[in-house]
Amino acid sequence: MSDSVPEGGLPRDPAAPEPAAPAPPRPEPAYDPAAPAPLDVPRVPSGDADVDARLARLADADHLATDGHVEVYEDVHRGLRDALTALDARPGPPAPPTTYPRS
Repeated sequence: MSDSVPEGGLPRDPAAPEPAAPAPPRPEPAYDPAAPAPLDVPRVPSGDADVDARLARLADADHLATDGHVEVYEDVHRGLRDALTALDARPGPPAPPTTYPRS
């Protein structure tokens, strides 16, 4: 008899299809710490449209490799600094006199 007996001890049915070979394991993708990865940091609106637009720009870094983050961060920092500087340039109430009249 030419039927081989597999490990299970039962002869294989010659009419049955050959068992499929196991698929080779897929190589795991190499971890690349510089690859784009969203940080998913929640941003709470500040109430100032210019500041909120600058903070929303931070989401652009989620789609860039790590070496591209610096440009986004510097742009956002520059815009926020300009917004703060603009607050100082707004006219406010007149300053109180430095000397008071003597009575």
